[in-house]
Amino acid sequence: MGFVLARRNFGEADRIVSVFSKNHGRISLLAKGVRKTSSRKRGHLETFNLIKFQAATTKGIDVISEAEVIEDYSYLKTNLQKVAVAYFVNEAVGKTTQEKERNVNIYNLVGSVFGEIAVSDNLKTIRHSFIKELLYLLGYWPKGKSLPKPDEKLQEIIERQMYSLRIGKKIQ
Repeated sequence: MGFVLARRNFGEADRIVSVFSKNHGRISLLAKGVRKTSSRKRGHLETFNLIKFQAATTKGIDVISEAEVIEDYSYLKTNLQKVAVAYFVNEAVGKTTQEKERNVNIYNLVGSVFGEIAVSDNLKTIRHSFIKELLYLLGYWPKGKSLPKPDEKLQEIIERQMYSLRIGKKIQ
């Protein structure tokens, strides 16, 4: 099982999907033929979905053979501000974790943050507490210590701009 963090087109009908799984951490998988209208996996591999999947190991990138949606988090997709925070969560996890580095706590954190977004409209607080917890789990910040400017600290650590943060500020 894993959360679909991102996806990008590859070739004529394929897509590379970034998934954060419970047992394998962040992995990139090739979804062959998923962009064809007749593909059965097409709707399952959408961003934010929690999926159950099987992948075949190859010499290059692993290939998804089966995918099934466990939770689609449809409430995230109906509100633009919630979508912005969810994209921020996915981007932060994607940029702070290494490929195939297992971290069950981060997997659980993503699920709990998506759940918090559903029941709360205080999205800035959710985003800041997510950053603080993520940095703690990765060993960049001590537990319990206040974090005055979480967005700046995260960008300082990853040494990159967070694109979804910039877009989210324009929306709010």
